[in-house]
Amino acid sequence: MPTRVVLLAGPSGSGKSSLAARTGLPVLRLDDFYKEGDDPTLPLVPDSTDIDWDSAGSWDADAAVAAVVELCRTGRTTVPVYSIATSSRVDTEVLDIDRTPLFLAEGIFAADIVTRCQELGVLADAICLRGRPSTTFRRRLTRDLREGRKSVPFLLRRGWRLMRAERAIVGRQTALGAYPCDKAEALGRITAAAAGRCVKPRKDQAPSGAAPGGGAARTVRG
Repeated sequence: MPTRVVLLAGPSGSGKSSLAARTGLPVLRLDDFYKEGDDPTLPLVPDSTDIDWDSAGSWDADAAVAAVVELCRTGRTTVPVYSIATSSRVDTEVLDIDRTPLFLAEGIFAADIVTRCQELGVLADAICLRGRPSTTFRRRLTRDLREGRKSVPFLLRRGWRLMRAERAIVGRQTALGAYPCDKAEALGRITAAAAGRCVKPRKDQAPSGAAPGGGAARTVRG
């Protein structure tokens, strides 16, 4: 398959979407593969009635992998459009990358599909953005309030919980195969993948393949 994917993971609010936009590459939004709010398999936060939207159990990994593979094979796929505010899929759209050799798939669960993408031969690189937990907290809360994603009490409870757990979140995503780094280094790795160069891994990081080039994208809504 001539097309490969860079998986861009990191805690909620770490800057994945803004970094992805800076690259100019096509982007598959993995958060659109959340389960809907009435799904009986949704996990709960321990000792709480809140749905744990930060658990991989709240996300459809199989559908996400299928979309990644279809993009790599055909250059286009149909994806859901998810409303975080209503916890529901409100539409679908066709993502057409026009045979671009490299695209990004970004989301808080991107690291959970590193092994599967590697086994399927579509992985160019896997990255986990990391920074200061206090900065991530402020960025995440500002965004979520601006977009009205959930109620204010829920956002504050979630934000405080995630800030305390951020280092563990990064550690888990790293253990799943995503390379931890800041935005500048992440951009360098993506640039190297787009140029078809392998990125030298750290001694404690398993190597991943490289993609054969970059290009422009177009999205056609369905």
